[in-house]
Amino acid sequence: MGDLDYEEAEQEDNSEPEINQGKETGCFRKFQNLIIPPEFRDRYMQRANCRPPPIFIIGISIAELAVFIYYALWKPHKQWVTLDEGIWKSPLTYDPAKRQEAWRFVSYMFIHAGVGHIFGNLVMQLLLGIPLEMVHKGHEVGLVYLAGVLAGSLASSIFDPLTVLVGASGGVYALYGGYFINAVVNFKQMKLIFGVTRILIIVLIGRFPSVSFVAHLGGIVAGLTIGYVFFIKFNTKLCKNPLFWICILGYAVFLIFAVFFNIFISPAS
Repeated sequence: MGDLDYEEAEQEDNSEPEINQGKETGCFRKFQNLIIPPEFRDRYMQRANCRPPPIFIIGISIAELAVFIYYALWKPHKQWVTLDEGIWKSPLTYDPAKRQEAWRFVSYMFIHAGVGHIFGNLVMQLLLGIPLEMVHKGHEVGLVYLAGVLAGSLASSIFDPLTVLVGASGGVYALYGGYFINAVVNFKQMKLIFGVTRILIIVLIGRFPSVSFVAHLGGIVAGLTIGYVFFIKFNTKLCKNPLFWICILGYAVFLIFAVFFNIFISPAS
């Protein structure tokens, strides 16, 4: 009898949510149509709502755009398409020679090197972040995004230690990694990746050419690990899942090693 009850409960847990025909969340529909294949949209829509609205991803995008406009209008530069002197001397830019100013490991996300650079990042993070935030809410998406920004600069400081960084690509790629792990584990379908990959390719075509691929890779790995912690199974308890603790431990070990490397080993010292 106990086994029968367990099987019934398991069937209930694995059952598909009831489709809510004609009652879709309007503000979400525009974004999820671009990313999610038709056969999975109704299931994902059951989890999405605008209460609260996607404040984090919209707010961080506005802040990044405001900082870009500030440097484009009031700081010395030769053209809008590619900013130069103003951003490289900014107290927000990650400069290996000024690593003791620890805020630079995160604040570099507000600085962008030109119109193409910020346009690509804003488009990508809005298309990925808004749908994610409507399901997983701002504090979770925000933590994944910031974990990617920090992992990007730390990874660059280790493997590309003399490179100056600007841009929010670490956070953007963390959203991509988080979406990937969310799609694979929650929906168990690789087809869900096609929309994000399509958008990623389109955006990369017009990206600023001088990029730190190490920072991008660090962002993706952070998205896969911290994204697993926050996005998997739509907030069900994962404390008994070994992968949950492996992801947390792995990111923590990386942070500790990166701090040690920057203080005692880095050739940029």
